[in-house]
Amino acid sequence: MEREIERAAELVRKARRIVAFTGAGISTESGIPDFRSPGGIWTRYDPDEFVFHRIISEPEIRRKYWIFQREFWPVVRDAEPNPAHLALAELWRMGKLDCIITQNVDRLHQKAGVPDDKVIELHGTAWKVLCLSCGREYEREEIQQRLLSGEEDPRCSCGGILKPATISFGQALPQKALWEAEERSRACDLFMVIGSSLVVYPAAALPPLAKRCGASLIFINMAPTPQDDIADVILRGKAGEILPELVERARS
Repeated sequence: MEREIERAAELVRKARRIVAFTGAGISTESGIPDFRSPGGIWTRYDPDEFVFHRIISEPEIRRKYWIFQREFWPVVRDAEPNPAHLALAELWRMGKLDCIITQNVDRLHQKAGVPDDKVIELHGTAWKVLCLSCGREYEREEIQQRLLSGEEDPRCSCGGILKPATISFGQALPQKALWEAEERSRACDLFMVIGSSLVVYPAAALPPLAKRCGASLIFINMAPTPQDDIADVILRGKAGEILPELVERARS
């Protein structure tokens, strides 16, 4: 590991335009469970039920989805950035970080101090709720209070279906965010993958895109990914332990 982290630090020192690509693995260290977290909230719910077409077409699935959301929202709302988030914020303050492309919906990068316009949220945000009919936007906490007061299937003032502004399975990614992520990936000289299994497309196509355009790749993950063979440096372990050391070494 010593040799690899020094190689990674050298890449960070030389880089002028770094893109960080973050997945669920960085957020689990802040207590936000993913589908694979043992004993977590997802052990009581089937994510396969919460596909987009079922949420919008089946009232019973939608009610179950909101029960899940009522339980899950406080976990996201109350989560705090961990050392990995703080290290990326420090990388931005050092003038190295061009942007963060994230698959996460928790806004922990913004809580850590990265400006909102430097975070590209490929899978949306849990902090807003949208009407699927008129597009009106609600604060998530407002809808939480309605759920706690007994509403099972909250509706917009226009009567439309409400849904958190996150991307569900079967729902298209926001094209503007995807386009910007692709452009930033093409233009960077160092692309860092942090806590992503790199199996969900089209997001997983970004590291190879950056590589083809000349960027070096650093992977920081607990487990192997299908793209490990194209990485320049692989750092195996917790992002909250590795990233702060990497950023500190890159200063020298």
